Amino acid sequence: MTTWKAIILGAVEGITEYLPISSTGHLIVTQRILGIGDTSATKDAADTYAIAIQLGAILAVLILYRRRILTVFQGLLGRNVEGRTLLVALTIAFLPAVVVGVLFEKPIKENLLGTGPVIAAWIVGGVLLLVLAPRIRPDRPGLSVTNIGPRQAIIIGAVQVLAMWPGTSRSLVTILAALAVGTTLAAAVEFSFLLGLMTLGAATIYEGAKNGSKVIDAYGWVDPLVGLVVAFVSAVVAVRWMVSWLQTRSLAVFGWERLVAAAITIGLIATSVI
Repeated sequence: MTTWKAIILGAVEGITEYLPISSTGHLIVTQRILGIGDTSATKDAADTYAIAIQLGAILAVLILYRRRILTVFQGLLGRNVEGRTLLVALTIAFLPAVVVGVLFEKPIKENLLGTGPVIAAWIVGGVLLLVLAPRIRPDRPGLSVTNIGPRQAIIIGAVQVLAMWPGTSRSLVTILAALAVGTTLAAAVEFSFLLGLMTLGAATIYEGAKNGSKVIDAYGWVDPLVGLVVAFVSAVVAVRWMVSWLQTRSLAVFGWERLVAAAITIGLIATSVI
């Protein structure tokens, strides 16, 4: 790992984490291009590094949505009804990923963390977005983020499990699931971001405790911190841009990005670059 590689990985993580284009997929391909984690000795460290720099993206949403998160904490203390409703919904939506992640962590890592599954997911998700985007108006009516109830939350949480297939995108499936249960587009995006705090936070803590020492042994402290800071800055920019974009435009641009990413990756494989 070099500092410039840490910067590239941090930028890829921050830009793609909350956009519906799959951060895991982009990181897998980027790691292959950069030659990171291409030996059995460094693979666990590289995979954990990719998860550890998610902390930068987590901090970005914590800051950007600090007021909403404050209402959630007030709800936890019984001081805010809307905050309590949102907390319950987020907790319910979070649980399916925990159960499936614990039960199927090993087969997922052994069988799905490759370019083939990523390309397939990019294509399927890209086509799905291009088909659905014209039907999703920025001003569509629906539930606000604080009106999402347990029934809607369990559906969103169940669908989030699909994102364990690399290349699918947690953001994509949770946004579409929220829209399917009747939220506004703005509420779907915000709920996806907030749910991501819990899901990504849990994954970061788990992997850090399990393989954190391997990251430090392989890369030291400086490069992971550089990647984290770059991920934070780029995530702030990406989240602000996405929210602004979807106020007047559709999700189609993300469908096209997924298809372009799949095509480029196929080309890189065909030319033996990766």
